[in-house]
Amino acid sequence: MKAFIVDRYGKNGNTLRAGDVPEPAVGEHDVLIQVHAAGVNALDSKIRDGEFKLFLPYRPPFVLGNDVAGVVVRTGDRVREFKPGDEVYARPDKDRIGTFAEFIAVHVDDLALKPKRLTMEEAASLPLVGLTAWQALIELAHLRKGQKVFIQAGSGGVGTFAIQLAKHLGATVATTTSTANTGLVERLGADIVIDYRKDDFENVLHDYDVVLHSLDKEALNKSLRILKPGGKLISLSGPPDPDFAREMGKPWILRPATRALSHGIRTAAERRQVDYSFLFMRASGAQLREITSLVDAGIIEPVVDRVFPFDATNDAMAFVDRGRAKGKVVVTVRPMKTDLS
Repeated sequence: MKAFIVDRYGKNGNTLRAGDVPEPAVGEHDVLIQVHAAGVNALDSKIRDGEFKLFLPYRPPFVLGNDVAGVVVRTGDRVREFKPGDEVYARPDKDRIGTFAEFIAVHVDDLALKPKRLTMEEAASLPLVGLTAWQALIELAHLRKGQKVFIQAGSGGVGTFAIQLAKHLGATVATTTSTANTGLVERLGADIVIDYRKDDFENVLHDYDVVLHSLDKEALNKSLRILKPGGKLISLSGPPDPDFAREMGKPWILRPATRALSHGIRTAAERRQVDYSFLFMRASGAQLREITSLVDAGIIEPVVDRVFPFDATNDAMAFVDRGRAKGKVVVTVRPMKTDLS
């Protein structure tokens, strides 16, 4: 099958190689998906560049890609939940990435039926960002009606989803974006929109219950100062904490490093009586089914900036690397047809 492959880690314009790889094996709990569309994420660039090789030691050559929507073509012997022909979507487990390919085998627990009202491209835009927002706001923050949440980078992939989810939960939502994207985040439900080129969010916001941080260290430190005592600071961009090492299943290897990396922010958070946590989202078919319900009810709308053909996957990666995408970028691997031929 055709796929886009990481041959070596590296920055400075490193690109993926288009090549042929064997079709994946299908275990007894797996579902083989014919990929119709794949979301492109900043995480893909970080993996390609080697930024996560301490935590996610993929051994090159490997196929990249962390979001998929497609059609089931075969199931493992113990799979009862899905059948050939089902339209599905997933964020594969971190140890089984590879959606920039014509086929991928996904564990049944990581898979869900695609929202009926979405195209394959729209569906492929959702799993990673949707699960990230879900696990941050619902699992970690326990966000509830009447609370105040600050979602950084509101026009990005996670931001566009998280704003909608937070409004559904009944929270007051503040976000940052550029002037050009103010209308977008307001349509998604943001109550307070701060143009980061004109204003400093630290001077505008105060006494917040939750901050979803995705920017740099300076923004991380400022975020502490806008939280009320008992508030929660959840970071998607680090530094990783010791809980992350345990969740990755490598506590003895990673815990000393993560403890050292996060010592400063954890100490500062403790002084301000704020809870700090680092989130690296995990695959979950059960949570995707919850997201499917919200999408089909019209509560969550995907935001897709641009769709690239499969042959232009490197162009799609370059577009994401520029950091100006509104919502998500997607590649179409196989245009939707009425059969599997």
